Parts: sequence; structure tokens; C-alpha cells
Amino acid sequence: MAKRVAVIDIGSNSIRMVVYEKTSRYAFHILHEEKSKVRLSENAYKHDGDLQADPMRRTYDALSDFVNIAQSFKVRKTLCVATSALRDAPNKKDFLKKVQDGLKLNIKVIDGLQEAYYGAMACVNLLPRLSSALSVDIGGGSTEFSLINDQEISGGVSLNIGTVRLKELFFDDNDLSGATKYVDSQLSFLDAIDVSTLVGIGGTFRAISSSVMQQSHYPLNKLHGYDYSTKVFKKTISNILKADENELIKLGVKSNRLDVIKPGALILERVLNKIKSKNIITSGVGVREGVYLGDLLRTSKDRFPHNYNASVKYILDSYVEDKTYSNQLNSLSKQLFDLTSDYLKIESKYRYELGLAAKLYPAGGSVHFYSQNKHTYYLIQSALEYGFTHQSIMLIATLTRFAKSRLPASTHLRTYKKLLPSENVTNALSFILSLSVALLSHRPRNVDFNLKFNDGELVVESVNNLYLSRDAVDKLDCDRKFKIKF
Repeated sequence: MAKRVAVIDIGSNSIRMVVYEKTSRYAFHILHEEKSKVRLSENAYKHDGDLQADPMRRTYDALSDFVNIAQSFKVRKTLCVATSALRDAPNKKDFLKKVQDGLKLNIKVIDGLQEAYYGAMACVNLLPRLSSALSVDIGGGSTEFSLINDQEISGGVSLNIGTVRLKELFFDDNDLSGATKYVDSQLSFLDAIDVSTLVGIGGTFRAISSSVMQQSHYPLNKLHGYDYSTKVFKKTISNILKADENELIKLGVKSNRLDVIKPGALILERVLNKIKSKNIITSGVGVREGVYLGDLLRTSKDRFPHNYNASVKYILDSYVEDKTYSNQLNSLSKQLFDLTSDYLKIESKYRYELGLAAKLYPAGGSVHFYSQNKHTYYLIQSALEYGFTHQSIMLIATLTRFAKSRLPASTHLRTYKKLLPSENVTNALSFILSLSVALLSHRPRNVDFNLKFNDGELVVESVNNLYLSRDAVDKLDCDRKFKIKF
């Protein structure tokens, strides 16, 4: 697969382009993202689905700029897909030919089932593990659903209920009753669905989750993977449906979504009347990522290898030069965890986060040596994007922020209290990582000491003097959780 790939997604409401760059076989990151609210389907639903001249012109002009942007990044491949607006349009061939002739851009119009699969496939690969979930992707012209059970995708459905479609057919005439009946008539298949989690894809869902985040003063500015209760979700939807324009703005709804947020909220309200999910997970990925992953993972059945994480590998590829040291820190921290976790009363589930914090700890040094911890912390908060809960991200980031210096600051623990383990557990894990960094101060080619732990004392045995390690341990500026003897 080409190192740089552009993916363009033409929807009924907006078109988006993302430029991806591979850093190794399966690892990647985003180089550029662009979005334009062209409203390709504007007034189409009132004219038997025919695309209108002005929306087609806007879309063509935006695509022309997208092609120029892709060329500026020297992409080797451009994947362009279109969904409901073009799928439904009787006059789509004229637009497709104009784009092909004028921009040399081949648009692939995907059907509803393929659209549902792409969205769900992105969620399966790039969200924390999903065991019993229904993905819902609300677009401008259609809404797609997929069942996800233990990472397996099934039961894809595409319905002609979208935000722009409902707006033009019902909301522009203040026909809320008609819109409700129409949506309900489409959702009968949900009567047989029993899932614990609703996974939301698309702009409507992100806007509602952003409102929830804002109202609750959530401490982490990250929508992807944001999870909360269905009860809170329902309350926010109810508030949106009752709000006037000024109240919507106070709820955090952006101006470019004011006219379509209520149709989207109505769809979700009617979905929740049918299913009894307990949890909501917000997806920052969807069709675009699914199209990219479909190309990237085409030889591995659309899945990353077992225990592979693209975000972790991207950080290691891009920011960690000394892989030997990184791996030594990972192994040593987990060894210390295994020796001391019972004594420190730390649950085994935190072993993975500790090891990963140790492995990624050197990353910030490539940005600026003297502020390594700070830069590693920011990298993890922002770039550890895929496959992790917010709780895991904040724990890993916190451990790297305070490694080798002191225990986490009380102000930090208060700020992120919702996302971190208890103070005792966080401090104990932080001490283990700091101790690991100290013990490897002399940067051996191969670890040249053995560890034993008994009755609250760690014994470090070596045929070497370990002068720098001893000195670093003595300088640890934090409460010792156990005695250390060389």
C-alpha cells in the first residue's frame, strides 16, 4: 500500500478528506484533514432526489481543492467514496462524469450495506473492545446500523432517514409528528435487538456528546472513545429537541449544525425507544477510516493483528529512537509490578498500562530533552488515539508525566479524578515507573541485575557496582513504597 493515501467521503451534508501516512506496515497517522459543508443533497429530496445545480457546483469546487491538497502532500493513492446523496440521485451519472473528466477523480458510489460495514469496521479496529454493541451512523441522507458482538460485525442495515432528508421533508414544515411517524416506520427491525452499548458515528452524535462533555465539565478534551450513560444521553437529546436556537448554542451546538441537529436528535430518540442499551460510546471514526482500513488491512481480513495497536506503534515509530531502552523499561516495570503488586494492593488489570507507560516514556525526549516528561504526556493525551478507553489514556499519560521526578501532583489527581484509579494505586504505579527509570540510569546493553522482593524490601543483586542506579534511586523525590537494598 502507498505510504500516503487520501480518502474523500462525499456525504449528503458534508464532504471530508483525510490524508493518512503510514509509519510502518500497519501503523499510521493523519497528516491533514479538511471538511466542507457543501450540502450536496440540498433541495434534492423535494425534487425526487435529483441533485440541484448549486449544490453540485459547490461540491465540484470543493473536490477540486481537495485534489490540489492531496497533490501538495504527494499522495500516491486517492480513495473517493460517495454515500446517500449520490446513491439516491437519478442524475448522478452527470455529476460523476463531470468530476471524472474535469478532476480525473474516480468516485465510487457505495451501497448502504457497504457504508454500514465501513463504519462498523472502523469502530471494531479503532475503539476499545466491543462485546455487545449496535453502531449507528447518522448522515444527511441515510442512517446505517451494524451489530457488533465480540468484535464480529453482522446485521448491517441502511435506512433512508438522515438529518437533511428529515429537515427538508418534515422539519422545514414544522411537521414533528410526521417526522416521528416516518422514523418509527423505518425502525421496526430494532425490536429484536438486544445490546448493552450504542456506538455513535457521525456529526450528529459527536455534537450531542460534545454537549454532554461541556455540560459535565469533562476533564479530557477528546471525543473519540468518550463513554457515558444512556440516561445522560437521553436527557441531552430531550433538551435539544425542546431548545430554541439560542438555547442550542448554550448547549454547545455549533452554528453549522443548528438546522440539522434536531432531525438527528429525533432519530436517536426513536432508536433509544426501541433498544435498552446502558452505555453510550462516541466514535471519532467512521466511513473514511473504514475505507482506509479496508485498503490497509485487505490481506488480514479487515483486522489488525492480535494485540496490535496502531497508535502505540505510530508513537514508537515516530518518537522513540532507542527501542532497546524502551523495551527494557517495559520489561522491568512489569517485573517490578509482578514482584510488588500484592504488597502494594494493586489490581493486575493495571499491569498493561504500567508497561505501556514505561515503553512510551522516552518519546518526549525526541521533542525536547529537558522537558521530556511534559512532551511524552502531551503526546499520549493526543496521539494515543485508537483502541484505548479515556481511563487508560489518562493513566498512561499521568505515569509518564511524573516519572523520575515525584509522585503525581495533588492538583493533577483532583482534575482527573473521574478518569484515574484511587490516589494510592496511581501513586504506587508512578513509584514503580520512577524506580524502573532509576534502575536503568546506566543504560546497560543487557539488564545486568536481578531483583528479589520479600517482606517489603526489594533487593537488587548485580556483579557490577551500579553506581548511577544507586545514585538515581537515592535521589527519587517521592515517598518510598518499600525499602530498596543493593
